[in-house]
Amino acid sequence: MRGYIHIYTGNGKGKTTAALGLSLRAVGAGKKVFFAQFVKGEIYSEVKAIQKFLPDITIRQYGLKCFIYEKPSQADIDRARKGL
Repeated sequence: MRGYIHIYTGNGKGKTTAALGLSLRAVGAGKKVFFAQFVKGEIYSEVKAIQKFLPDITIRQYGLKCFIYEKPSQADIDRARKGL
């Protein structure tokens, strides 16, 4: 089986929505999905929905419980490295 990696970055909206849409399509095609978030650390509604309804999507969050608006701290960098 061949795997794919998609990375969504940048300012503004749409990254999580794009990743969720592609993940949903993959699950519909019988694939398993690993979904990593490097900025978010809180349990948002999309995480709850994935955990409740989509067992073929494994989601892991590597961020702290806040957004990074400026230069990342050493704690932010350490958390992100755990996901690589």
